[in-house]
Amino acid sequence: MEAFEPRPGWRAWAFEFLLFGFKQGWACLFGGLLLALLLATHFFYPDDAPLHRYDFLTLAAIAIQAGMLLLRLETLREAAVILIFHVVGTVMELFKTAAGSWIYPEESLLHIGAVPLFSGFMYAAVGSYIARIWRIFDFRFTRYPPPWITWLLAAAVYINFFAHHWTVDIRYVLFAATLLVFGRTRIHFRVWRTYRWMPLIVGQFLVAVFIWLAENIATFANAWNYPGQEAGWEMVGLSKLGSWFLLMLISFVLVALVQPVRPLSPPDRRSNSAGS
Repeated sequence: MEAFEPRPGWRAWAFEFLLFGFKQGWACLFGGLLLALLLATHFFYPDDAPLHRYDFLTLAAIAIQAGMLLLRLETLREAAVILIFHVVGTVMELFKTAAGSWIYPEESLLHIGAVPLFSGFMYAAVGSYIARIWRIFDFRFTRYPPPWITWLLAAAVYINFFAHHWTVDIRYVLFAATLLVFGRTRIHFRVWRTYRWMPLIVGQFLVAVFIWLAENIATFANAWNYPGQEAGWEMVGLSKLGSWFLLMLISFVLVALVQPVRPLSPPDRRSNSAGS
């Protein structure tokens, strides 16, 4: 696709836009397959199957992950980060389900406490997307903050996910801190031949919106239930967007441990386009 030569003008812009969408979908491969499995099993999984639906989803997610490694769609370093996502997500799931934030209504054998093991792969899908899109779009950055500051901010966000059950929820303080730390940071990405850019915070928010949409699909497929969804599905509240935005911050910082945070070089600056 990148070797295609459209005519200059609107055709070139339209092709780059389509290529952008294709690459985004390609980066979402793990999450897209998992979401498709959630919907397919919700509608078609037999009630009398010898294997619980949640256990089937766990085994299917393992198979997808193995296939992506065998087909070299992910590197071993990216898989290591995805494993960290799985662990971090499962720990939070154990706490949140115990606190009544949400429940998993179906039975399973492959679980820890009230948390089926497939749930960790939903967090891993976010990690997979960020790691792959970082490589596919050849990310570059300007005005990226010192790494130690990002680590402290991500740690504070993760702690608040737990601590707000006992103390004051400081998410608005964390929103302000995120704006202060990353407000001047630009992410530069190459869709085709030219680098485009957008504010990093805008990019993180847009991804959070798509995760919120995916969450609505997953709860519709009865992957888990929030309070109020037990008797029948209803859309997940917009307030969850803030939680996903903060989780995106943690995810980005984790991926930055294995993906290089490269500055925009002078040759790239000459080919850089203002805005995207």
